[in-house]
Amino acid sequence: MSEHQPLRVLLFSDDRDVRASVLAALGTRPHPDLPALEFIECATEPAVWKELDAGGVDLAILDGEAAPAGGMGIARQMKDELYQAPPALVLTGRPQDAWLATWSRAEAVVNRPIEPLRLAEAVIDLLRTAVAGATR
Repeated sequence: MSEHQPLRVLLFSDDRDVRASVLAALGTRPHPDLPALEFIECATEPAVWKELDAGGVDLAILDGEAAPAGGMGIARQMKDELYQAPPALVLTGRPQDAWLATWSRAEAVVNRPIEPLRLAEAVIDLLRTAVAGATR
């Protein structure tokens, strides 16, 4: 993977304010050791599947509170149905929902409201793993 090729991050939430808070927390380059991020914003489940089916997604950030389809269900289905599913980070509405995110097989969980440093740490860890796996 070229350091100049951006990493593609799918961001799913039916709430534009949630999407805006994630974008504001991460910016376009959350760490200098990683390539820039290119966000693919999706507000509906069909849009998510269109992007995932097209391939090339390096990370999926999924809102577990979205309706009618929640990010936890999408994460689980993604892990079940895609051969090489991207890592998933699920946003939960409360800390007690972390066990549900485990059920979804998400690699990381961040609670809402978004804490920018916590979100950035989780995203950086997931993307480092993805970049390391792509260079092997």
